Amino acid sequence: MTDTQASSVSRRRFLRGTGVAAAAAGLTAGSLPTAGASPAWRGRRSGGKSVAVLGGGMAGLAVAHELVERGFRVTVFEPTALGGKARSIPVPGTAEGGRKELPGEHGFRFFPGFYHNVPDTMRRIPFPGNANGVWDNLVAATEGKYPRANGRADATMFGMLPDPAGALTPDGLRRILVEEILKQQGVKPWEAEFFANRIVVFLTSSDERRFGQWEHVSWWDYVRAEQYSDEYRNVVAEGLTRQLVAAKADVASTRTIGNMAEAFIMNIMGRGNDGELDRVLNAPTNEAWIDPWVRLLRTLGVEFRLGEAVTALNVESGRIGSVRVRDEAGHTADFEADWFVCAMPVERARQLWSRDVLALDSSLAGTRELATEWMTGIQYYLREHIDYTHGHISFVDSQWAVTALTQDQFWQDRNFRADYGDGNVADCLSVDISDWNTPGMLFGKPASRCTADEIARETWAQMKAHLEDTGESWLPDEILHSWFLDPAIVWDPDRQRNTNETPLLINTTSSWEKRPTAHTGVPNLFLAGDFVRTDVDLATMESANESGRAAVNALLDAADSNAERVTVYDLYDPPEFEAVKATDAQLYRAGLPHALDRP
Repeated sequence: MTDTQASSVSRRRFLRGTGVAAAAAGLTAGSLPTAGASPAWRGRRSGGKSVAVLGGGMAGLAVAHELVERGFRVTVFEPTALGGKARSIPVPGTAEGGRKELPGEHGFRFFPGFYHNVPDTMRRIPFPGNANGVWDNLVAATEGKYPRANGRADATMFGMLPDPAGALTPDGLRRILVEEILKQQGVKPWEAEFFANRIVVFLTSSDERRFGQWEHVSWWDYVRAEQYSDEYRNVVAEGLTRQLVAAKADVASTRTIGNMAEAFIMNIMGRGNDGELDRVLNAPTNEAWIDPWVRLLRTLGVEFRLGEAVTALNVESGRIGSVRVRDEAGHTADFEADWFVCAMPVERARQLWSRDVLALDSSLAGTRELATEWMTGIQYYLREHIDYTHGHISFVDSQWAVTALTQDQFWQDRNFRADYGDGNVADCLSVDISDWNTPGMLFGKPASRCTADEIARETWAQMKAHLEDTGESWLPDEILHSWFLDPAIVWDPDRQRNTNETPLLINTTSSWEKRPTAHTGVPNLFLAGDFVRTDVDLATMESANESGRAAVNALLDAADSNAERVTVYDLYDPPEFEAVKATDAQLYRAGLPHALDRP
C-alpha cells in the first residue's frame, strides 16, 4: 500500500462492506450421484435466488443463516463436518453403558466480551428453556492463571485490573500496563515503561498509520525485542504472539497484534462489550451451539450436502456457472446455482483459483502468499476434578505455548461420569498447543515432529513443570484416564513428521493487501472466511462470522435485493482518542513519526 493510498483509508470505511422454533433433524449426509446422473439433482437456477455455499464451518453457517432468512434457497457443501474448527469431535469407541462418547475438540472455545457478531447470531438460535437462545449457554470464566516454571512466582498477565474510570488516557493506560501487568512478569521497569509507550503509540495511531506503517512492521521490531532482556522477549514479544495468534513475533503484523491488544484492553475495561470479559460454553460445542444451529437452518430450508467436497469452479460466460462436486466414494457431478459463496479456509479456497477464475479476478492470486501456522488441541480425560482456577490457564514458559481449560466446572447441566465415556472420567482438561516448531523439554523435538504419544507425554510434562515446580501436586499421573489429539494432526512414519489438515491463518507483515474482500471480480462469486478482510482481522470465530455477513451484503447488492442488509459489528473505537488520532493522521501524511514514538 502506498502512502497516498494509506492516507485515504478509514478502517471502518475500508472494511465495511427472527427466531424460529427448531425441529429435530438428523445430520445425515446426502448421496451424490455419479457424473451424468439425473439432472434433477443439479441445483437449478431459480430466479436469482439459489445459492451454493462452499463450506460448512463458522463462515458458511453464518452465510446460510443470513441468506435463508432473506428468502434465498441455500445449499451448503461440507466435506468433513459442520462447524469446522469450532465443532465438537466425539472420541470414537469411548461410549459405554448408554453414555455418549467422550467430547473431543479442535481446541477449547473462548468468547471474549468484544465479540458481537457471533453473539448476535447465537441469540437468534432457539434453545429449549433459554430466553436468549444459544447465547444463554455462554457462562463467565471469572478467573485466569498464568503459572511460571522453575519455581518462579505465578503471573497475572491478563488478571483483573482496577476501576478504569478516568484511566482511558495515554498516561492512565501507561500506569495500568506498567503497574498491573508487566512488573509482575519480571520485566525490568524501564522495559515495562518502554512497552507501555509502544501500546499507547499504537492506540493513538491513526488508521492511515496503522495500515500504511504498522501493517508493514513486525511485532518483534515494533516492540524492539532485540534490545531488551530475555524475559521481555519471552513475555512481550513472543508470548503475546504465540499464545494469541500462533504466530512468530518476527513475522506477525504489528497492526494485527496491536488491534488485538486494543480489543483486550477495552474488553478488560468493559468498554463496548457484549457481555462478560471471558465466556465459555456450558456444554460441548455441538450440544450447546452447532447442533441447534443446524436444526434451525434445516427448519428454515437450508439443504446440507455432507461428505461432498467442491473441487472446481466452472466458469461460463464471465461468471461461475456451476461447481464440480466430489463425494466420499469419488463420484463427481456439477451443481448449478445463481450465486456462489466460497466459505472454505484459505488453504482450500485457493486451490479453486483456476486460470479461468484468475482471468476474471487476478487479485485472488494474492491468497497463495498468505501464511498459515498450527494451533490445535489435545484433551486429557481425568479420573478426578482439578480445582485450579475458574477460567483459562496460560503456561507462560512452556516451549509449545500451551494454554488450557478444565471443562466440567462450566458444564453445570452435565454429569461427566454419568453422561460421557465409560463412567470413570470426571473432567476434561482441554489444551491448545500454539507452537509446533520449538523443541520440547522431554524429547528435544518440536510437536510437528513428535508422534501422537510423544505429543501427549510432552504437553503433560510441560504443564506439570509449571503447576508442580514448587512441590504441590496438581496433575498426579494416576488421575490421567486417557487423551485425545485432534484428528487433523496426522503422523507420517516415513517422513517422521506430522501434517495438519486444519492450519490457522496468521497475519504476517504486509499480508493485508494480499487478502480479498467479500466481493470478488467474478460477478456471482463471494468470499467468506477468516482470510477475508474484516474489522476483527484475526483468525477467529468472530472474524469468520463477520466475513459471512459481509459476503451476504455483497451478494444482496449484486442481486439488487430489497432485503434488509445484515448488521456488521465493528470493534469498539474509544472516542477519547479521536483528536490525537486526527493529529497523527496529519503527521503521517506529512511523512513524520507519531508524536509519542520515542527513539
